[in-house]
Amino acid sequence: MERARELILQYGWNSTAYQIINPGITHWFAARGDALVGYVRYAGVRVVAGAPVAALERLSEVTAEFEADAARARDRVCYFGAEERFEEVGRQNPARSIVTLGAQPVWHPAALAARIRLRVSLRAQVNRARNKKVLVAAWAAERASDSAELRRVLVAWLETRGLPPMRFLVEPQTLAQLEDRRIFVAEQGGKVVGFLVASPIPARAGWLVEQIIRAPSAPNGVAELLLNAAAETLAAAGSQYVTLGLAPLSKRARLPETPAPWWLGAVLVWVRAHGRRFYNFDGLDAFKAKFQPEEWTPVFAVSNQPRFTPRMLYAIASAFSGGSAATAIIRAGGRAVRQELRQLRAGAAPGPANRNAG
Repeated sequence: MERARELILQYGWNSTAYQIINPGITHWFAARGDALVGYVRYAGVRVVAGAPVAALERLSEVTAEFEADAARARDRVCYFGAEERFEEVGRQNPARSIVTLGAQPVWHPAALAARIRLRVSLRAQVNRARNKKVLVAAWAAERASDSAELRRVLVAWLETRGLPPMRFLVEPQTLAQLEDRRIFVAEQGGKVVGFLVASPIPARAGWLVEQIIRAPSAPNGVAELLLNAAAETLAAAGSQYVTLGLAPLSKRARLPETPAPWWLGAVLVWVRAHGRRFYNFDGLDAFKAKFQPEEWTPVFAVSNQPRFTPRMLYAIASAFSGGSAATAIIRAGGRAVRQELRQLRAGAAPGPANRNAG
């Protein structure tokens, strides 16, 4: 784990590079010891967390070495969450397939802080939280890791989600691994009402806003206040890049020609139309867009097979559910029904349980 961390802090370029140290991810090291791939294995597919962590000049060679190791084990490979640098490597080999997953918004931290300060609707949200006496402060890793209050807020937030807690690149249990992460905590009257976790993107002097967590009782504007505090602090520290991460199915980036197989296109259309009970794709996309990104960049799944297959999709779903995708779907359905029954008993109209990060 320590060697993996050292390589990430030296070569981590992909926005999800630091998530490679999340629980349950297997670490593969290049023969030279100078590169790293993090992956999970389901259905004979190695689902890679983003892209190989390596120097740019070694990226193609490391990819070939890793895929040769996978071939010896009769495994296929899918790089989930790869960005433009690795997508270019994928296009060098016509035997690969590339699917666009969505887009991620990016800013210089100072520009993000300026957006929040100057846009009327965002400034109003920040002021709402401040008027409710909400204060935000950066916490040391040691204090945050030991905080029962932060864990309480996280558990309460997870209970409001339409899906059971997901794993892999969206692991919610990050409080035990804050060594290089930054954490900002919102308090009201000395009580924690929310927090933000950012993980480093070392090779770009940047940060991924990994989590924005709000207590159910948090006043309006807490998410915006947390993001404003984080952006100002990161800008003052000299950071050059910040992203809120992937907005799945977003079409806001200028996308290269990466046509999805017809069956996958049909699945994604169905998910976007009917999946709001479990995950509010449009709400998440709109939340990120309201901060007026300087740029939207595409995010990809790159397979080492000539066609993206249903097995690849099943393996990806299993990676995020931390087990059988079929079992996760059944559990999610039961969870949604229980939530709607609770809402009906409380006199609230049923609706999508998974709102945006705010």
